[in-house]
Amino acid sequence: MQLTQNKFIKAVAVSCAGLVILSCSEPTAEAEVETQTTQSPNTMEQTVTSEISFLEENKNKEGVSVTDSGLQYKVLLEGTGNSPAATDRVTVHYEGTLTDGTVFDSSYERGQPIDFGLNQVIRGWTEGVQLMKEGAKYKFFIPSELAYGPRGAGGVIGPNEDLIFTVELIRVN
Repeated sequence: MQLTQNKFIKAVAVSCAGLVILSCSEPTAEAEVETQTTQSPNTMEQTVTSEISFLEENKNKEGVSVTDSGLQYKVLLEGTGNSPAATDRVTVHYEGTLTDGTVFDSSYERGQPIDFGLNQVIRGWTEGVQLMKEGAKYKFFIPSELAYGPRGAGGVIGPNEDLIFTVELIRVN
């Protein structure tokens, strides 16, 4: 399946915090409501606690930097090209995972990079990709408040889940 711009737009969830790239499958509204209503307060509290523990441990690892907003990142390969502004369109390859390693989306798996407006994704992406130069590859550890927060997204990303993205900035368009 080729990923067209229309399919990509359908694969993006809109929220007050912005957008985040999701897989190309589109969960139904009923599935989202069911997922949200079956999450117990205890489970949500455990998720928040485990996510805080993950980020607390991760920030002390070698090579991990932390921005003022709490975004954590590690430079895997430094680039030499242009850096994007929040209003630029970019072409990237990426893989998104939960902190347990579960892959929820990957342009690598689809075999095709994606082009999108940098101000059309979650805040953690907008902030992080602006740190990069063309040709760079970074790993972002995005706190839930820079992603989906307490509502989660679809059936895969639960409430208060931190996300991990490996992002390769191919070009600023």
